[in-house]
Amino acid sequence: MKMVITRIVLALMHFRQWLVAQATFGLLNLLKVLPADPAIRFADRIARFVGPKLWRHKLMMTNLRNAFPEKSENDLQEIAVASWGHMGRMAAEYVFLDRLFDFDPEKTEAGRVEVSGIPIFLDLRDNPRPFIVFTAHTGNFELLPVAGKAFGLEVMVLFRPPNNPYIADKVFSFRAARMGSLVPSHAGSSFALARRLEAGGGVGVLVDQKFKKGLSTSFFGQPVKTNPLLAKLVRQFDAEVYPARCIRLPDNRFCLEIEPRIDLPRDEKGNLDVQGTAQVLNDKVESWVREYPEQWLWYHDRWNIKGTVER
Repeated sequence: MKMVITRIVLALMHFRQWLVAQATFGLLNLLKVLPADPAIRFADRIARFVGPKLWRHKLMMTNLRNAFPEKSENDLQEIAVASWGHMGRMAAEYVFLDRLFDFDPEKTEAGRVEVSGIPIFLDLRDNPRPFIVFTAHTGNFELLPVAGKAFGLEVMVLFRPPNNPYIADKVFSFRAARMGSLVPSHAGSSFALARRLEAGGGVGVLVDQKFKKGLSTSFFGQPVKTNPLLAKLVRQFDAEVYPARCIRLPDNRFCLEIEPRIDLPRDEKGNLDVQGTAQVLNDKVESWVREYPEQWLWYHDRWNIKGTVER
């Protein structure tokens, strides 16, 4: 009897996930009917209207209060609403990802996408060696691996699939066609990244996700756990490390920026300081978020406080 009930519950759960996936695909297909700019602006307005009515908005506001105690409640509310708009834009931009990336180094006039750090892209492409590019959930970070592929720079990208399996399958096939080699985040993903670095290639990782078993660090002055994977890969393969980010510009434009190689902390014997490296990553991401706070995904439970926020 228990087995029958379990099967029924699982079937209902999968059916619910299928319904959510179909609704999501239907909305995205609807957006495809519109030109890119009106669709993106429409998604922004919808997200700004719906987002503040969700429970996650409370978590977002708590995160913002902890990160910016010096800001007024009105200022924080403005950032939160703008962040919801940013998430709506990301959903719409996903539909038009092929058309959004229009950067051409041969063109003299500005396009929708501008790129900063082109010599670094070309150096990494033309002089192969182990390297890691890290970024955060800011701007449309999905455009970074698209840019790498456009420059002929093959980077193995670690990503976390959506929890919904139907959406995850669709997202994976979509990303794989536009972003090169992808590795879903799971127990064995670090081995795939290690093999790429061992072969003298490059990998890309997001470093601002919650990691329960991570290193004790701080982010905006609050304690957080940080994944030690990047630091351990650097220690093992002596890989170079480059920060990269996407900045959302006015009029549905973007700036993709790869920064110069960063020097990571080492002890007196020259060994990599894993704990210090994790903090360096947090500090870099924090500097980005402080510059454009509305472009970061504040609804993430980065500080592991979701259980303390009233629903």
